[in-house]
Parts: sequence; structure tokens; C-alpha cells
Amino acid sequence: MEQKLMKGNEAVAEAAIRAGCKFYAGYPITPQTELPEYLAKNMEKAGGVFLQAESEISAINMIYDAA
Repeated sequence: MEQKLMKGNEAVAEAAIRAGCKFYAGYPITPQTELPEYLAKNMEKAGGVFLQAESEISAINMIYDAA
């Protein structure tokens, strides 16, 4: 198994992908900016979809729609 040094938010994002997360809609704000950055780069490679919303409300509406 390959070992990789990651920041905490990157580790959370990678764990979500490995756990089967296929959709993420979010609004990047500090301190979680690293999480959507990582997902934007890696979600499509894992067969998922990443959407950056224009506000917190639009992000939650995207998630409601996806559900």
C-alpha cells in the first residue's frame, strides 16, 4: 500500500472518494477551501461529479435535488 502525506482536509476528501462519494456540491469558504479543491481535482477521476455553487443555499439545493 502506498503511503502519502496529506493535510487533514485532503485526507477527509480522499476518504470520501474511497468510501464511494459520487457527488459533491459545495461553496468554498475557509477553513474548508482545501476540501473542494481536492475534490475538484480528483472526483471526476473516480467517476463522480463536483459542482461549485455560488452560495451555501444553492449548494444545499443541489444536494436536495441529487437526493
